Amino acid sequence: MKRKLRLRLSASLLAIATCTALHAPSSFAARDAQSILKETCQGCHTPEAGDALSRISHQRKTPEGWLMSIARMQTMHGLKISDEDRRTLVKYLADTQGLAPSETDGVRYALERRLNTVEHFDEQTTQMCARCHSGARIALQRRPAQEWQRLVNFHLGQWPSLEYQALSRDREWLPTALKDMVPLLAQRYPLDNPAWKAWQQSRPQAEALAGNWSFSGHLPGKGELAGVMSVSAGEGDQFKVSVKGQYADGSPFNGQGSAILYNGYEWRGNVTVDGVVMRQVLAAQGNALQGRMFEAEHDERGLDFIAAKQGSQRLLAVQPGYLKAGAEAEVTLVGAGLAGTPSFGPGVEVVQVLERTPERIRLKLKAAASAQPGLREVSVGSLKGASLAVYQRIAEVKVVPAFSVARIGDGGGSTPKVQGRFDAEAWGQGADGKAYRIGVMPAQWKVEAFDEQAAKDEDVKYAGSMQADSGVFTPGDAGPNPQRKMSTNNAGNLKVIAAVDDAGKALTGEGQLIVTVQRWNNPPIP
Repeated sequence: MKRKLRLRLSASLLAIATCTALHAPSSFAARDAQSILKETCQGCHTPEAGDALSRISHQRKTPEGWLMSIARMQTMHGLKISDEDRRTLVKYLADTQGLAPSETDGVRYALERRLNTVEHFDEQTTQMCARCHSGARIALQRRPAQEWQRLVNFHLGQWPSLEYQALSRDREWLPTALKDMVPLLAQRYPLDNPAWKAWQQSRPQAEALAGNWSFSGHLPGKGELAGVMSVSAGEGDQFKVSVKGQYADGSPFNGQGSAILYNGYEWRGNVTVDGVVMRQVLAAQGNALQGRMFEAEHDERGLDFIAAKQGSQRLLAVQPGYLKAGAEAEVTLVGAGLAGTPSFGPGVEVVQVLERTPERIRLKLKAAASAQPGLREVSVGSLKGASLAVYQRIAEVKVVPAFSVARIGDGGGSTPKVQGRFDAEAWGQGADGKAYRIGVMPAQWKVEAFDEQAAKDEDVKYAGSMQADSGVFTPGDAGPNPQRKMSTNNAGNLKVIAAVDDAGKALTGEGQLIVTVQRWNNPPIP
């Protein structure tokens, strides 16, 4: 038992440590990847035709997926490999046996560490596979049928008790996995895919990403930001990065770091912003970069990020993206190549242009009292791609995410607390009676007991505290807590309540927050 516990902890710590390596560029000229494969991997993986190796050459994965495979070889099979050689292998395998951009569509949330995402896979996949890890982990790899079968066998050999766990013991798990799941996975996620072959032939050059990028973002609990990211190219698909921007409240967002490009579009960076190391997990799409930035030590503290290369033409965002009928407000258009007259549709007038550059247009707008509520497309000359919500009143307030998980911690850093971070989304009702999203608005926040049991256990008292003006919940310390029944942990089941002011009337929305124990295993793909 002690050996198994040590193995789990070492695997977890290694995954976290090597996740840092994934984002840290280094020299890939030290040793050739093929030499590393032959000298380091060929002891177990037998040579096949060409330079192929058994098992390894019959899979395709993301950079994180290959990183996890190598880490598993280290922790479970005693693989000895230097940090430099591991980086070289991840780079080589992600480039030559990766996924096409279309193959990651819909499941990038796992790479971007959006841990409160509610997945929607078919019932069989959910019950057979996604009860232990995310369904996205499966969807972010490609194998032929024989390799999917071997993966089933590996699971049963490594975790033999899984046949007796919930959602497994009530069925013939192994026959179902082999007869039903293997053909399904081989058809849904095949090794050979025309999209991958097409991507290999058309993959762009990394040097094209060098230059200045105009970016827009949103950090829950803080708000919108915009600025410029400067990228200079180095060797081996590596880059130097600097960001200079600010939030809507005027606070700075400045930093420097480095990044590396895998497989022509998978951007991974480390940028120290105002003293805090942040990861960048972005997808390069021509003259656009899109994804998420998050703190290295707290992946729940992250912001949506979208950028357009300066010199191109793209309208990224309207900040803020809403305007009340009969009111005036200042808004900022963010993008690249912004030229021409801004237009916001009928009933919205540009009162004054306060600032104008090709990347930023700051305006004062006025909406007529009779302006029709709803979303209208915003344009700058011939450019389109953003919207403005005009509303007369707020019909509903939604807490986002509607369901979230926070985690207690020891406060010492080895198992840090995981916050809950929320936005209050205002929704309106259009002339057609259909609901439309107005946008994120300032709110007052509080938590209450979610149900009768939570009230009885005094979860509000022990589970943590909510910042009233930001929607940021900080959980309590790790237990046991002698003041609680049976000295239990400071866990809890809480109702999250946001109150948004609309012309003096407070409208509320509710969500649920589960405060639970530490996250001991935190792999690159959850």
